[in-house]
Amino acid sequence: MLFMSNTKDDMIARLRKDILQLQGLADKHEKQEAAFSLGPLDNAFPNRVFPLSAVHEFICKDIQSEAATAGFIAGLLSTITKSNGVILWISNRRSIYPPALNSFGIEPSHIIFIDLKSEQQVAWCIEEALKSNCLAAVVGEIAEISFTSSRRLQLAVEQSKVTGLLIRRNPKNLVTASVSRWAINSISSELPGNMPGVGFPRWEVELLKIRNGKPGSWNMEWKAGEFHYPVQQEFMQEEHHAQSA
Repeated sequence: MLFMSNTKDDMIARLRKDILQLQGLADKHEKQEAAFSLGPLDNAFPNRVFPLSAVHEFICKDIQSEAATAGFIAGLLSTITKSNGVILWISNRRSIYPPALNSFGIEPSHIIFIDLKSEQQVAWCIEEALKSNCLAAVVGEIAEISFTSSRRLQLAVEQSKVTGLLIRRNPKNLVTASVSRWAINSISSELPGNMPGVGFPRWEVELLKIRNGKPGSWNMEWKAGEFHYPVQQEFMQEEHHAQSA
C-alpha cells in the first residue's frame, strides 16, 4: 500500500509540473539560482518560489499606496539585481525617487528609467522591453491594460525569462493574464524602546490573485537587506510565552 501511495503522489507531482510548464511557470533549474526567499509568503506560490519570468500587477488606489508599492517592489528588485541584471523602470509619471533605492541596497545606476509622455507609449515600451532577454526585470507604471495586451506580455516573458512588474493606478479593467495581483499599503513602523525617529518600512501585503497558488495577507518589514515578518514573529513569541506559563 505504501508503494502505491508513493506512486500516486509521484504521478500527481508530475502532472502539476506539466501544468505549470504549459502555463509558463515551470520550475526551471537555471532560474533557481536567481530565486529568492520571501519567508512564509513563499508558501502561497506554485513551487513555493516567487514566480520569475512572469508578469505581476500591483493595484494602487491612491498616492500613499503607490509609494508603498514602489517600496515593496524595490525590495523585490534588490534581490533580482544581485545577479547583475539590468532593470528598466518605464512610466509617464514616475512614482519612485531614485536616490531612495539606496535604502534597499540598490544603486540607482543599476536601473534605467524611461520617462514617456503617454500611457500608449508606456504600453508599447513595456511590451518591447519584456521581449529582451538581456534584462532581469521591467517595472511598468500603467493604469489600464486589456486582456489581449496582458496576454502578449505574459507570452513575451515566457520566451525572454524576464520578470515584469506592473504598477496600476486605479485600474478599471482587472481581467488580465497576469500571474499575480497585489495590493500594498503602508503600516506603522516601530522602534525599540519607544525611541524617536523613523523605523524600518512596513507594509500590509495582500496577494489578491496567484495562479495555481493561495492568496493571502501578510505584514512585512524591510530590514537588514531582506524581508521580515515582525507582527507574526511577535505573535508567535507571545503565544510561546503563554504556553510556557
